[in-house]
Amino acid sequence: MNSVIRVTREFTFEMAHVLRNYDGPCRNVHGHSYRLFVTLSGIPVNDSNNPKNGMVIDFTDLKNIVMQEIVDQFDHAVVVSADFDREKTRMMSETFGNTVIVDYQPTCENLVADFAERIRKHLPSGTKLHNLRLYETAKSYAEWFAEDNK
Repeated sequence: MNSVIRVTREFTFEMAHVLRNYDGPCRNVHGHSYRLFVTLSGIPVNDSNNPKNGMVIDFTDLKNIVMQEIVDQFDHAVVVSADFDREKTRMMSETFGNTVIVDYQPTCENLVADFAERIRKHLPSGTKLHNLRLYETAKSYAEWFAEDNK
């Protein structure tokens, strides 16, 4: 078979962030229970001698990539932009411990774009990142599609 197949795995993590110069309540440090859906596409391996025969990617391999690049770094972290007030960033780091400083406003939209780049770098040949869906709340999410980002 040479059909292109999409495979998806869900990940969850807890993360806090603060939005610099925002005009609503998200200007204060607050947290979310994030759900990240990672969808890859590819043609399943067609080699009876290959232990991955019939797979686009071993789900364990996908899990390891996303855990290392996203979840292990962002879970239970406070995420702030590099241009956020330095004294407040220092205080958060001392108070909360795991503080991740990024070079963008840590909105759901910017996070999902960052996550796409982090994941793409580590995919095995023959697989492509098709899309990501990042839920910030139960009813709100941002999506990244490869087709839109060529």
